[in-house]
Amino acid sequence: MVLVWVIGAVVLVAAGFGAVFLPWWRARDVERRTAWSAARAAIDSAGVSRDASRSRVDEAERLLAKAEAIAADRGGTAAARTASECAYRADRLWREAVDG
Repeated sequence: MVLVWVIGAVVLVAAGFGAVFLPWWRARDVERRTAWSAARAAIDSAGVSRDASRSRVDEAERLLAKAEAIAADRGGTAAARTASECAYRADRLWREAVDG
C-alpha cells in the first residue's frame, strides 16, 4: 500500500515539474531563435549597407566582423543581442558615410 502512495507522489511531482518546465523551455527556445533571427537580419542589412557605400569605414568593418564572429560561434540570447548591436552600429556608420 505504501508503494502505491510513493509511486503516486512521484508521478504527481513529475507532472508538476513537466507542467512548469516545458513551457519555460519552449519560451526560452523561441526567445533564442528570435534573437538569432534578428541578429542575422541585422548582419545582412549591414552587409548591404557596406556594399552600397563608396567609402571604406574602418570602424564599421570592425563591428561587422565582430558581429559575424559572434554569429559563427553561436551562443545564447546575450550573444545574439551583442551581434545585433554591433551589426546595427556598423549599418548606421555606413549609412552615415553614404549620406555624407
